[in-house]
Parts: sequence; structure tokens; C-alpha cells
Amino acid sequence: MDIKNAALIGLGAMGVFFAPRMEEHLGRENFCVIAEGERKERLQTKGVTVNGVNYHFPICTPEDGTPTDLIIMATKDLGLAQAIKDIEKFVGPDTQILCVMNGVNSEEQVAAAYGWEHVLYSYMRMSIVMKDGKADFDPYWGKIYLGEKINETLSGRVEAIKEVLERCDIPYVIRKDMLNGLWFKYMCNVGENLTCALLGIPFGAYVKSKEASAIRVEAMEEVRAVAKAKGIIITQEQLDDQYETIKRTPPQNKPSTLQDIEAGKKTEIEMFAGEMVRMGEELGVATPICRLFLNGIKVLEQKNDGLFQF
Repeated sequence: MDIKNAALIGLGAMGVFFAPRMEEHLGRENFCVIAEGERKERLQTKGVTVNGVNYHFPICTPEDGTPTDLIIMATKDLGLAQAIKDIEKFVGPDTQILCVMNGVNSEEQVAAAYGWEHVLYSYMRMSIVMKDGKADFDPYWGKIYLGEKINETLSGRVEAIKEVLERCDIPYVIRKDMLNGLWFKYMCNVGENLTCALLGIPFGAYVKSKEASAIRVEAMEEVRAVAKAKGIIITQEQLDDQYETIKRTPPQNKPSTLQDIEAGKKTEIEMFAGEMVRMGEELGVATPICRLFLNGIKVLEQKNDGLFQF
């Protein structure tokens, strides 16, 4: 398998991690961003600015799609159902799909539409703040994690994607156990992302405030308990290592849910806390912190919608 071209759907904080390097190393003729309507018009007229450089990437519409070697899905969870429809014409017999979104079930949804032979597990660990079409970040601080469910040895398609990521100078990790990695990231998002969003604090608060970090840890323990009930073990060492990662994160950085709240946008709270509450109920695992997050962040969305303008 040889990956010569790629398409990206979702040019937000995750998408800009890939787009400049893929356009540069694959060539404009072998890379495009999938978009239509207002989003297409905005990207064509204003572009996006990444680390001070304004880019106008090639745009292809869902209707004009042709089979592509690699598709990277980097939309918000709220846009996943539409994105699955939008990539249909880009999926050919050998197309591989990386769904780098948050959450723990996006791969299942994409595979339900196109089959597991087209879908690999993937997720991202990075901290990128994007506002008004502008993003500034260290392109080598974050990474994409990818692979089959278990990677004792590398399959041909994993080798092919590994090669194209290296060619495009995109940092990556192939984890032996991808489900553990997905759930670990999910745990971090639920604990760190949602605590920041509800309290209105940046990542640096976890180093300065033991109370903020205590809330973070309690939420993460709820995710650990649900994961354990599903047969996925997240270790205490992983939790300890994550705190060291927080210390290295730019303290002023804000997670995606807080960015959404501050921008007046709808959040991914259902995918994070809502899904945790539902899984907890199914498995008999108590999730009181996640329920608080779910209700509290929905109230913040209602506030943004003007519900409390008495």
C-alpha cells in the first residue's frame, strides 16, 4: 500500500496540525480540504492563519470527491454524522480513514458506514488554541497516535500511514494497545477539559491550585472506573505521568470546551460527560462528577443562548 494523496475534513484546531505539512510535502495537487457552503467560501476568501502564515488550501466539495488514499477526519463530535456522509465519494477500495476526534466511539461509527478494513484507531494529544481562523502552536509538541486495535507487529496499512506521516514531518506514535490510549485520552478530556470549562480556568490552574487539580482527578477516577468495567485498565502511573504533561503544557492554554463556551458555540459535552453518565448507568458505575459537568456546562450553553436575560 502506497499513500500518495490525502483529504482532510475539519480545519479547526486539530486539522491545522496536519494541513500545512501535508500540502507542502504531498503537493497541492495531492491534498485537499473537504468543505462546502459557507465554510468553503470562508476558507477560500479568508483562509486560515497558522503560526503567522495565511494558508488557502485546495478545497474539494463532497459532491466532487474522488477516491483518496487517506482521509483524516478532524471535525467536532457534533459534525461527525454529516462528515461521515461527506466523505462517501472519497472512499475507494483501498482508502484508509483516521478519525482523530475526541471520544471513544467515533471509529465504530465510521466503521459502521464503511467497514473496519477502511478504519484505523487514532487520536491526538496536543494543545492548540484557535480563534477567529488563527492558530499558534509548536508543530512538534503534539502527536497523532494511531494503529490497529493491537500492534504487536505493524500491519501493511499502518506501515503505509507511518511512512506518509514521516514524509510529511508529522510527529506520531504507534501504541501497542490503542484502546488503552483512546480511553486514557478520554479520561484526560473528561477530567481536564471539562473542569477548565466549568470553572473558566486555563490548564495552568492545575499546577497553581490543588483544589482545581482535585476536581480533575475525581473526574478522571470516574472514567477509570467505567473503563475498568469494560475491561480496560488505566494505571495510576498513567495518571501520574499525565500530571507531568500538564506541567509542560503552556499554562495559558485553554481546552476546546472552554474555547467553545467563550466563543458562544455548542460544546461536545454530550460526547464527554453525557456519554460517561450513560455508560455509568449501563454498567452500574456511579458518575456524580460527570453528571455535574453535564448539567453545569449545559447551563453555560443556555446562558450563551440568552436564556437568562430577565
